[in-house]
Amino acid sequence: MNRHLARPAGLAASAVLLAGGLVAATAPTVTAAPAKYTQAAAAQQLRQAGIRWTSSGGCSERNNSRCTSFEQINRTTVAGVIAFKRASGCAVTITGGTERGHAPGTYSHWNGYKVDIHVTSCVDRYVTTKFRDIGPRPGDHAKQYRSPAGNVYAREGSHWDVTYLNGNL
Repeated sequence: MNRHLARPAGLAASAVLLAGGLVAATAPTVTAAPAKYTQAAAAQQLRQAGIRWTSSGGCSERNNSRCTSFEQINRTTVAGVIAFKRASGCAVTITGGTERGHAPGTYSHWNGYKVDIHVTSCVDRYVTTKFRDIGPRPGDHAKQYRSPAGNVYAREGSHWDVTYLNGNL
């Protein structure tokens, strides 16, 4: 019986012939979805780090735009906020999380990559002196700064809109 097992193209391994006749197999690159927190787990991590949050509706319901939710927030986003607080020494208050009402996109609030941080003189000073100015954001012209880890802090009036691509500062 001659059976042929088909593999999806993205999962097929490949081999490379090296000098001396050695064969090295290479595995495909796989991108996994980011690890997520529940509301309770994220709140616990943030609370333990001394990070506060507030919402105009005094709630945490993900489907209510007046709430501040952490449901389905990326673990790297939570780690990034904590790293920022520790490095800056600033009081940090989150005013927006994964709730409805923010702009859509891959690296959006809804998808767990962003939080809004309340503006304070300490936060302003740290971001503008420690991170690199990368110019205005297209569309709304918010002034943007990139941390050494690649996270982007955009100044939107009453808050910093922060995109955490990883959990480092």
